[in-house]
Amino acid sequence: MMIKIFEKYPLALLSSVVLLMLLIHLEVPNITIMEARNFITAREMVQDNHWLLTTMNGEARYQKPPLPTWLTAISGLIFGINNVWALRLPAALMVLFSGVFIYYLSLKLMLSKIQSINNSLILVTSFYIFAIIIEAPWDIFAHGFMLAGLYFLFLFFEEKLSLWKNALLAAFFIGLSVMSKGPVSLFAVFLPFLISYGIVFKFKDFKTKFLPFIGFVLLLLIIGGWWFAYVRLADPEAFLKIATKETENWSNYNIKPFYYYWNFFLQSGLWAIPAFTSLLFPYLIKRVEHKKAYQFSFWWTIAAVVLLSLIPEKKARYLVPALIPLAINTGFYIHYLFNNFSGLKRKTETIPVYFNFGLIAVMSLSVPFALFLVLKDGLQNQLFSYALTSLATLLTGILLIRNLYLKKFQNIFYLTILYVVSLAVFGLPLSKSITKNEAHKSINDLHQFEKKEHIISYSIGETAPEMLWEYNGIIKNIYNNKSLEIPFEPNFGLLLMPKDVEIMTSQLGPDYHLKLVETYNLNFGSKSKERLIREFYLVSKK
Repeated sequence: MMIKIFEKYPLALLSSVVLLMLLIHLEVPNITIMEARNFITAREMVQDNHWLLTTMNGEARYQKPPLPTWLTAISGLIFGINNVWALRLPAALMVLFSGVFIYYLSLKLMLSKIQSINNSLILVTSFYIFAIIIEAPWDIFAHGFMLAGLYFLFLFFEEKLSLWKNALLAAFFIGLSVMSKGPVSLFAVFLPFLISYGIVFKFKDFKTKFLPFIGFVLLLLIIGGWWFAYVRLADPEAFLKIATKETENWSNYNIKPFYYYWNFFLQSGLWAIPAFTSLLFPYLIKRVEHKKAYQFSFWWTIAAVVLLSLIPEKKARYLVPALIPLAINTGFYIHYLFNNFSGLKRKTETIPVYFNFGLIAVMSLSVPFALFLVLKDGLQNQLFSYALTSLATLLTGILLIRNLYLKKFQNIFYLTILYVVSLAVFGLPLSKSITKNEAHKSINDLHQFEKKEHIISYSIGETAPEMLWEYNGIIKNIYNNKSLEIPFEPNFGLLLMPKDVEIMTSQLGPDYHLKLVETYNLNFGSKSKERLIREFYLVSKK
């Protein structure tokens, strides 16, 4: 009965999962460094009309193309430019957008509606897919638009009708991907897709598609490249300086060995073991119905990981492009279990299933006790959320164990989705109590002091983006290349790290007096990051 409902309303199921998982408490997680940079740029677009020559803290910021920032700024214009929920909304909707196109691409691979929607559910509940909207929110725009473009490109390669329509739609969405994060998704998603398609499906009758393909390339270059050309002409010095620095980072920053990404399947979170099993090609190829489609997702995943491994600069979040085909690949193993788990006898096949989903059941049952120990004194302020989270996770854990015993894998799969959704809906508000820091002090209060003393505040070194976001204004850095640019005002404010106080005292000389007014600390949890702590001094000329 449940399967028939999901077959009838697959996108309603997907939308409900994303809505509950991401949108209800979208404002709750603390703003990250990448979010702060992007949100400041969006705010300055609106407040200072910097829609093309984008800025952060009043200075040129051309590291990323502006499409996601435009969408974020528009959402801010509608709901409030300092409304965190509003600014996160476009990225959250891009998760749903990505899930929708995984669904449609899966259907074009001749997979059933149930397998296709399962692929989408695996994607949107993979750890780094939903975490990326906070850690590096612009990535989901690049990869989501790319996925839409690849759907139409697949139609272009596979079908004989509507060649121009599919070519131009593919170019449009891939161009939007480039306008979201430059060529990143071209290398990490588009190229592996082409490699896999060439291996499995070949490029059949390509001669007849040559002219539409030229149109595809031209439109892609126009949509994806116009902003870069504009900025290059309008502000060449800043553009080249930023471009040089970004290029150097690829080979000089955060260098990791070639094999750093070999545990990439772990980034799918709860699906890690099924994802790993789906990559055991000799095992699964004999058990899937649509062998070409499985080969396609397998080689797409492998090609993405290999290409990403070639770049010296590596971060865990850069693996998101591999999670897209991996979701489809994992779906083949999940679909095999849907149809065969109840009859499996070999322990080599049943133990991984019992271990993975049994572990999820244990985690689900442990949530109430873990939260009780972690929350401690904060529990009394969060009793309602704690009670709902405990009830939901306990019930999910019990049902998971029962269905594992009965070997009803369809129920096990959807209960796992329910577990993720339950934690997001009921448990996320509890994070505010878990990450409490008594020393926390918002820098937004600084405006009141500035108004009272009639001063302008400056910084020594770059101010942390999270601080700039909370400050809601521009703080000019007056210390560059070990050279201090002393403001002309007799009195001014100065933000600096505690370790820099002595250096600044000597740099200012005997003509200036420094008075410590406040220490601003934006650390929320037990960790104390130095870059989120600034001492504020009132500097007066004697």
